[in-house]
Amino acid sequence: MDGREVLVGFDASPAAASAVRWAAAEAALRGSPLRVCHAWHWPYPQRSQDGDALDIVRRMGALTLDDGVRLARETAPGLDVRPVLLRGTPSGALLAASADAALIVVGARGTGGFDKLPLGSAAVHVPAHAERPVVVVPAWEEPERAKRIVVGIDGSPASEAALRFALREARLRDAVVTLVCAWWDPGALPGPDRLPFTDPQAVKEQAKARFTSSVGPCLVDYPDVAIEERFVMEHAGRVLADNARDATLLVVGDRGIGSSPTTLLGAVTRTVLHELPSPVAVVHEDDPESEES
Repeated sequence: MDGREVLVGFDASPAAASAVRWAAAEAALRGSPLRVCHAWHWPYPQRSQDGDALDIVRRMGALTLDDGVRLARETAPGLDVRPVLLRGTPSGALLAASADAALIVVGARGTGGFDKLPLGSAAVHVPAHAERPVVVVPAWEEPERAKRIVVGIDGSPASEAALRFALREARLRDAVVTLVCAWWDPGALPGPDRLPFTDPQAVKEQAKARFTSSVGPCLVDYPDVAIEERFVMEHAGRVLADNARDATLLVVGDRGIGSSPTTLLGAVTRTVLHELPSPVAVVHEDDPESEES
């Protein structure tokens, strides 16, 4: 790790509190400073006579930010914690503040929306648009979890970047990395929907070949990290979510094989974000840290 900052968003929601605790622990492991960011905004059309009210909203935002900074320092005493107060939307503020960040951390949903909303707008927009890896943290008191990091492998450039991210995290945490290669054979569909002229064994071998060519060069650089491999014929999003329910972290690329270049987040990534079986890291193929490792 190069010591660049970890950036986390905080808005006093339960998920944001979980995100701050996760980010503080991560920054301590990396030996990096932590920046806690809060975005405040005036939700009405602004008029010249609104100055006093605007100042009240800004000061309320500053008090919220103080709570986030205090929580981070309680989680990791001695950590270099830096407050960032910005005006704007949560997504916009985090993206604007991320130029010097190695990692962005965001809660699954903030104070807006309705009670049963599984995922807030920032938890979708920030992973889709950031130039850094983004970890989305669910709202929970962190349970006891296995020291295991799950990563999805499909041979795409983004999954290779995800693997390198997972290996770096495993080295920091002395964790095992579980490599999951999932494929789906349309010929396995039951009944009249089954597609003819498919060779299940060929589909499997193609998936394993992509896996081997993708994984091999990455593992050479991390001989000290314990690895386990799992090959499953099932929809990838479902397999990854199931494998990560007791894991420390699930890591996926932003989009995999078959995704359109204009797609910001692939179908598998969207699935695991909505499931959130554990904190989920979304890594882009042009992740600067991946290129440096």
